[in-house]
Amino acid sequence: MLYHYTGFAAFDGIIRCGELRLNNILNMNDAAEMRLFMNGIQKAVLEKLKKDGDTDKIRGMQEFFHKEMAKEFLYSAYAACFSKYRDDAAQWERYGRLGQGVCIAFRENLMLKMVGGMVSLQEVYYQEDMHGHPLVFEFYRTVNENQSFSGSLTKLQELMSDAWIQSAAFKHPSFASEREFRLVVSPFISNEFPVQPKYHVTPGRIKKYYPLDLNRMCSRLDMHISDLIGEIIIGPTSSQSLPILQDYLDDCGLHVLKDKITMSSCPLRRPSS
Repeated sequence: MLYHYTGFAAFDGIIRCGELRLNNILNMNDAAEMRLFMNGIQKAVLEKLKKDGDTDKIRGMQEFFHKEMAKEFLYSAYAACFSKYRDDAAQWERYGRLGQGVCIAFRENLMLKMVGGMVSLQEVYYQEDMHGHPLVFEFYRTVNENQSFSGSLTKLQELMSDAWIQSAAFKHPSFASEREFRLVVSPFISNEFPVQPKYHVTPGRIKKYYPLDLNRMCSRLDMHISDLIGEIIIGPTSSQSLPILQDYLDDCGLHVLKDKITMSSCPLRRPSS
Protein backbone atom coordinates (compact mmCIF):
# COMPACT_ATOMS: atom_id res chain seq x y z
CA MET A 1 0.00 0.00 0.00
CA LEU A 2 0.92 3.64 -0.50
CA TYR A 3 -0.60 5.90 2.15
CA HIS A 4 -1.89 9.39 1.36
CA TYR A 5 -2.41 11.55 4.46
CA THR A 6 -4.69 14.52 3.98
CA GLY A 7 -7.64 16.56 5.28
CA PHE A 8 -11.31 15.73 4.77
CA ALA A 9 -11.82 18.42 2.13
CA ALA A 10 -9.17 16.80 -0.08
CA PHE A 11 -10.57 13.38 0.84
CA ASP A 12 -13.94 14.48 -0.54
CA GLY A 13 -12.30 15.58 -3.78
CA ILE A 14 -10.64 12.18 -4.16
CA ILE A 15 -13.55 9.97 -3.09
CA ARG A 16 -16.65 11.81 -4.31
CA CYS A 17 -15.18 13.64 -7.31
CA GLY A 18 -12.48 11.12 -8.25
CA GLU A 19 -9.97 13.96 -8.51
CA LEU A 20 -6.43 13.72 -7.18
CA ARG A 21 -4.64 17.06 -7.07
CA LEU A 22 -1.02 17.31 -8.10
CA ASN A 23 0.50 20.36 -6.42
CA ASN A 24 3.64 22.32 -7.29
CA ILE A 25 6.60 20.55 -5.69
CA LEU A 26 8.42 23.88 -5.26
CA ASN A 27 5.71 24.91 -2.77
CA MET A 28 5.85 21.80 -0.59
CA ASN A 29 7.12 21.67 2.99
CA ASP A 30 10.73 20.95 2.02
CA ALA A 31 12.05 24.38 1.07
CA ALA A 32 14.86 22.75 -0.94
CA GLU A 33 12.52 20.75 -3.20
CA MET A 34 13.97 20.25 -6.71
CA ARG A 35 16.60 22.89 -5.94
CA LEU A 36 18.54 20.40 -3.78
CA PHE A 37 19.16 18.14 -6.76
CA MET A 38 19.79 21.01 -9.19
CA ASN A 39 22.23 22.74 -6.87
CA GLY A 40 24.01 19.44 -6.27
CA ILE A 41 24.36 18.77 -10.00
CA GLN A 42 25.56 22.32 -10.61
CA LYS A 43 28.15 22.11 -7.83
CA ALA A 44 29.49 18.75 -9.00
CA VAL A 45 29.79 19.81 -12.66
CA LEU A 46 31.61 23.04 -11.84
CA GLU A 47 34.02 21.28 -9.48
CA LYS A 48 34.81 18.75 -12.18
CA LEU A 49 35.47 21.52 -14.72
CA LYS A 50 37.64 23.47 -12.27
CA LYS A 51 40.02 20.52 -12.08
CA ASP A 52 40.69 21.03 -15.81
CA GLY A 53 41.39 24.73 -15.31
CA ASP A 54 39.58 25.87 -18.47
CA THR A 55 38.28 29.26 -17.30
CA ASP A 56 36.16 29.89 -20.41
CA LYS A 57 34.20 26.68 -19.95
CA ILE A 58 33.85 27.27 -16.23
CA ARG A 59 32.55 30.78 -16.79
CA GLY A 60 30.23 29.57 -19.56
CA MET A 61 28.71 26.87 -17.34
CA GLN A 62 28.33 29.27 -14.43
CA GLU A 63 26.36 31.66 -16.63
CA PHE A 64 24.37 28.81 -18.16
CA PHE A 65 23.35 27.39 -14.76
CA HIS A 66 22.51 30.87 -13.45
CA LYS A 67 20.14 31.59 -16.35
CA GLU A 68 18.53 28.14 -16.28
CA MET A 69 18.01 28.11 -12.50
CA ALA A 70 16.18 31.42 -12.79
CA LYS A 71 13.55 29.59 -14.88
CA GLU A 72 12.66 27.19 -12.07
CA PHE A 73 8.93 27.95 -12.11
CA LEU A 74 8.75 27.09 -15.82
CA TYR A 75 10.32 23.72 -14.97
CA SER A 76 8.01 23.04 -12.02
CA ALA A 77 6.88 19.48 -11.47
CA TYR A 78 3.57 18.71 -9.80
CA ALA A 79 2.96 15.77 -7.49
CA ALA A 80 0.72 13.97 -5.05
CA CYS A 81 2.65 12.45 -2.17
CA PHE A 82 2.40 9.08 -0.47
CA SER A 83 4.27 7.22 2.23
CA LYS A 84 5.07 3.56 2.75
CA TYR A 85 4.22 4.03 6.44
CA ARG A 86 0.77 3.17 7.73
CA ASP A 87 -0.71 5.12 10.64
CA ASP A 88 2.51 7.03 11.23
CA ALA A 89 2.68 9.85 13.79
CA ALA A 90 5.01 12.07 11.75
CA GLN A 91 2.82 11.71 8.67
CA TRP A 92 -0.32 12.58 10.66
CA GLU A 93 1.35 15.69 12.06
CA ARG A 94 2.82 16.96 8.79
CA TYR A 95 0.17 16.04 6.26
CA GLY A 96 -2.90 14.75 8.12
CA ARG A 97 -3.99 17.99 9.78
CA LEU A 98 -2.20 17.17 13.04
CA GLY A 99 -4.06 13.89 13.15
CA GLN A 100 -7.48 15.43 12.57
CA GLY A 101 -7.54 14.31 8.95
CA VAL A 102 -7.70 11.00 7.16
CA CYS A 103 -5.38 8.56 5.40
CA ILE A 104 -6.26 6.75 2.16
CA ALA A 105 -4.35 3.57 1.33
CA PHE A 106 -3.84 3.09 -2.41
CA ARG A 107 -2.81 -0.22 -3.95
CA GLU A 108 0.65 0.35 -5.38
CA ASN A 109 0.40 -2.42 -8.00
CA LEU A 110 -2.76 -0.88 -9.47
CA MET A 111 -1.29 2.63 -9.43
CA LEU A 112 1.67 1.37 -11.42
CA LYS A 113 -0.74 0.04 -14.05
CA MET A 114 -2.56 3.39 -14.21
CA VAL A 115 0.43 5.64 -14.81
CA GLY A 116 2.25 6.20 -18.07
CA GLY A 117 3.18 8.90 -20.53
CA MET A 118 3.83 12.09 -18.61
CA VAL A 119 2.51 10.73 -15.31
CA SER A 120 4.95 8.58 -13.32
CA LEU A 121 5.07 6.97 -9.90
CA GLN A 122 8.49 7.71 -8.41
CA GLU A 123 10.23 6.56 -5.28
CA VAL A 124 11.93 9.48 -3.52
CA TYR A 125 15.69 9.36 -2.89
CA TYR A 126 17.20 11.20 0.05
CA GLN A 127 20.55 12.37 -1.23
CA GLU A 128 22.44 15.66 -1.10
CA ASP A 129 25.75 14.76 -2.78
CA MET A 130 25.30 14.41 -6.56
CA HIS A 131 28.96 13.96 -7.54
CA GLY A 132 28.37 10.40 -8.71
CA HIS A 133 25.16 11.06 -10.59
CA PRO A 134 25.28 10.15 -14.34
CA LEU A 135 24.04 13.61 -15.34
CA VAL A 136 27.20 15.19 -13.93
CA PHE A 137 29.30 13.21 -16.40
CA GLU A 138 26.86 13.98 -19.23
CA PHE A 139 27.16 17.74 -18.61
CA TYR A 140 30.93 17.48 -18.34
CA ARG A 141 31.26 15.39 -21.52
CA THR A 142 28.97 17.72 -23.50
CA VAL A 143 30.96 20.82 -22.56
CA ASN A 144 34.20 19.15 -23.62
CA GLU A 145 32.88 17.78 -26.93
CA ASN A 146 32.85 21.20 -28.61
CA GLN A 147 35.56 23.73 -29.22
CA SER A 148 33.25 26.60 -28.31
CA PHE A 149 30.82 26.73 -25.41
CA SER A 150 28.03 28.00 -27.66
CA GLY A 151 28.26 24.80 -29.69
CA SER A 152 27.15 22.81 -26.63
CA LEU A 153 24.08 24.89 -25.74
CA THR A 154 21.39 22.81 -27.44
CA LYS A 155 22.54 19.58 -25.81
CA LEU A 156 23.09 21.32 -22.46
CA GLN A 157 19.51 22.59 -22.48
CA GLU A 158 18.25 19.06 -23.17
CA LEU A 159 20.27 17.80 -20.22
CA MET A 160 18.89 20.61 -18.08
CA SER A 161 15.33 19.55 -18.86
CA ASP A 162 16.22 15.99 -17.94
CA ALA A 163 17.77 17.22 -14.70
CA TRP A 164 14.62 19.14 -13.73
CA ILE A 165 12.54 16.03 -14.37
CA GLN A 166 14.79 13.90 -12.16
CA SER A 167 14.94 16.56 -9.45
CA ALA A 168 11.35 15.75 -8.42
CA ALA A 169 12.54 12.41 -7.02
CA PHE A 170 15.16 13.81 -4.63
CA LYS A 171 14.75 15.30 -1.16
CA HIS A 172 17.02 16.33 1.67
CA PRO A 173 18.25 13.38 3.79
CA SER A 174 16.53 14.84 6.86
CA PHE A 175 13.20 13.75 5.31
CA ALA A 176 14.34 10.14 4.81
CA SER A 177 12.05 8.85 7.57
CA GLU A 178 9.01 9.59 5.35
CA ARG A 179 9.71 6.78 2.82
CA GLU A 180 7.92 8.84 0.23
CA PHE A 181 6.57 7.94 -3.19
CA ARG A 182 5.21 10.51 -5.62
CA LEU A 183 2.75 10.56 -8.46
CA VAL A 184 4.54 13.13 -10.64
CA VAL A 185 3.88 15.09 -13.81
CA SER A 186 6.25 17.58 -15.44
CA PRO A 187 4.00 19.66 -17.75
CA PHE A 188 6.91 21.49 -19.36
CA ILE A 189 7.95 18.31 -21.19
CA SER A 190 5.21 18.69 -23.77
CA ASN A 191 2.65 21.26 -24.84
CA GLU A 192 0.25 18.39 -25.46
CA PHE A 193 -0.30 17.34 -21.85
CA PRO A 194 -4.05 16.58 -21.86
CA VAL A 195 -4.79 17.82 -18.34
CA GLN A 196 -5.51 21.52 -17.96
CA PRO A 197 -4.32 23.26 -14.77
CA LYS A 198 -6.77 24.60 -12.21
CA TYR A 199 -6.40 27.20 -9.47
CA HIS A 200 -7.35 26.94 -5.83
CA VAL A 201 -8.21 30.35 -4.37
CA THR A 202 -7.96 30.94 -0.62
CA PRO A 203 -8.17 34.22 1.34
CA GLY A 204 -4.38 34.34 1.42
CA ARG A 205 -3.19 33.05 -1.94
CA ILE A 206 -3.89 31.43 -5.29
CA LYS A 207 -2.36 27.99 -5.92
CA LYS A 208 -2.00 26.23 -9.25
CA TYR A 209 -2.54 22.48 -9.48
CA TYR A 210 -3.21 19.72 -11.98
CA PRO A 211 -6.23 17.45 -11.39
CA LEU A 212 -5.95 13.78 -12.27
CA ASP A 213 -9.24 12.07 -13.10
CA LEU A 214 -8.99 8.83 -11.14
CA ASN A 215 -12.31 7.53 -12.43
CA ARG A 216 -11.18 7.84 -16.03
CA MET A 217 -7.76 6.35 -15.27
CA CYS A 218 -9.39 3.40 -13.52
CA SER A 219 -11.96 2.82 -16.26
CA ARG A 220 -9.19 2.42 -18.82
CA LEU A 221 -8.14 -0.68 -16.89
CA ASP A 222 -11.72 -1.90 -16.45
CA MET A 223 -11.66 -1.25 -12.74
CA HIS A 224 -13.47 1.03 -10.30
CA ILE A 225 -11.92 3.62 -7.99
CA SER A 226 -13.00 1.44 -5.05
CA ASP A 227 -10.63 -1.27 -6.36
CA LEU A 228 -7.77 1.19 -6.03
CA ILE A 229 -8.41 1.92 -2.35
CA GLY A 230 -7.42 -0.68 0.22
CA GLU A 231 -8.20 1.15 3.44
CA ILE A 232 -9.42 4.43 4.90
CA ILE A 233 -7.95 5.41 8.27
CA ILE A 234 -9.59 8.09 10.42
CA GLY A 235 -6.95 10.27 12.08
CA PRO A 236 -5.99 9.77 15.75
CA THR A 237 -7.28 13.19 16.87
CA SER A 238 -10.18 13.38 14.43
CA SER A 239 -13.74 13.95 15.64
CA GLN A 240 -15.12 12.25 12.52
CA SER A 241 -18.08 9.97 13.22
CA LEU A 242 -17.68 6.48 11.79
CA PRO A 243 -21.42 6.02 10.98
CA ILE A 244 -21.52 9.39 9.16
CA LEU A 245 -18.46 8.50 7.12
CA GLN A 246 -20.13 5.20 6.22
CA ASP A 247 -23.29 7.06 5.16
CA TYR A 248 -21.14 9.40 3.09
CA LEU A 249 -19.56 6.47 1.25
CA ASP A 250 -23.00 4.95 0.69
CA ASP A 251 -24.27 8.19 -0.85
CA CYS A 252 -21.17 8.39 -3.04
CA GLY A 253 -22.00 4.95 -4.42
CA LEU A 254 -18.96 3.47 -2.68
CA HIS A 255 -20.66 1.18 -0.16
CA VAL A 256 -17.93 -1.43 -0.78
CA LEU A 257 -15.52 0.87 1.07
CA LYS A 258 -17.62 0.97 4.26
CA ASP A 259 -15.92 -2.14 5.63
CA LYS A 260 -12.47 -0.75 4.82
CA ILE A 261 -12.64 2.06 7.38
CA THR A 262 -10.40 1.75 10.43
CA MET A 263 -9.61 4.05 13.34
CA SER A 264 -6.02 5.12 13.89
CA SER A 265 -4.30 3.50 16.84
CA CYS A 266 -1.55 6.14 16.87
CA PRO A 267 -1.42 7.75 20.37
CA LEU A 268 -0.95 11.26 18.99
CA ARG A 269 -1.90 13.90 21.52
CA ARG A 270 -4.84 16.06 20.58
CA PRO A 271 -3.92 19.72 19.89
CA SER A 272 -4.70 21.97 22.84
CA SER A 273 -7.72 24.21 22.37
